[in-house]
Amino acid sequence: MTPEDHIVSLISHWLAGHIGEAELRAGLDANGLGTAHAEAVAELVEELDRPEHRRGHLQMVARETLEALALGE
Repeated sequence: MTPEDHIVSLISHWLAGHIGEAELRAGLDANGLGTAHAEAVAELVEELDRPEHRRGHLQMVARETLEALALGE
């Protein structure tokens, strides 16, 4: 499984409610990703690390990360 596939699977599981935010955060690793992919993952990590984050906003960032990984942007 590629690093991109692993992250897509992880985010998908979180969006579906199968794992919690702590598991999502623990599994996000930008190692082995290209620059654009790593930046998208870093943005999601940054949002997860904000103490005041809102779930709706976090879901939007997670979907944007999936889009970036899927489209190779």
